[in-house]
Amino acid sequence: MRSGHIGRWVAVAGALLVTGACAPANGASSVAAPSTPPSSSSSPGGSPDATPVPSPEQQAAEQPPKGDDPVRVPPPKLSKFTYTFPVRGCSTTYQRRLLTLPKTTIWAAKGCAFVAPVGGVVDEVNIKNRWKPSTDVGADREGRFVTVLGDDGVRYLGGHLDSVADGIRPGVRVKAGRLLGRVGNSGNARDTAPNLYFAISWKAGPSFWWVRRGMVEPWDYLDAWLSGNRTFSPKEETLALRAKVGETPRCSVQCASRTAPQPSRTPRRPSRPSSPEPTVSSDPTATSWGQ
Repeated sequence: MRSGHIGRWVAVAGALLVTGACAPANGASSVAAPSTPPSSSSSPGGSPDATPVPSPEQQAAEQPPKGDDPVRVPPPKLSKFTYTFPVRGCSTTYQRRLLTLPKTTIWAAKGCAFVAPVGGVVDEVNIKNRWKPSTDVGADREGRFVTVLGDDGVRYLGGHLDSVADGIRPGVRVKAGRLLGRVGNSGNARDTAPNLYFAISWKAGPSFWWVRRGMVEPWDYLDAWLSGNRTFSPKEETLALRAKVGETPRCSVQCASRTAPQPSRTPRRPSRPSSPEPTVSSDPTATSWGQ
């Protein structure tokens, strides 16, 4: 009985050995790798590493995220003084280059407001238009004008005014934007369109009128005040120039006046009266000559 069981186990073991000897040949052919790579790894162009390109429809559907509105940053504070453009409430144009004198002509309609560009004290006021083309006196060329000695130590001139505002006189304290006068064409601007003669300088006596008419080029400061940078100050440039040339430098440009024609002092000799021509009249009752 035991010998029968043992025989059967031997037969089974032999069969298993035979099957194992044949398995490597059959198994090598049945476990072959796929001949082509998976279709999911290939791109439309055939390159396995290409990045998929979205279609136009997909691109149109994508919207960029909405950002916040830009934050307005105020211009940097460059000085402790606050300035304003010297013509208020009117359209203006002005020169931005040196022509003859370091000043500028601000073209504006007649009657436009000339205002104090900075807080300070009124220095000089001329309400009379004394300029005459026959003499062209330098001190009178700006016609009616007002100067302000600013709290920054700089003097500002507005000339060719049509009128000076009420209450404006030397010694009056004004704030930036205070009405000083109205734009016109007095002085040697009488044959031009209305304009404001605007100049930057420093305080000097009235006899040094050429200092008053302008020493520092003003257009960079006008540009800043007009565009909103109201703390851009001419103080440093003005004081540096005064230290270089002195408080009362000599006049060097357009200094001379004209000499007015003087009446002749030689008495005229009276002219000898000419003999009157005989008067011939026709009298119908008189006898004709030669008869």
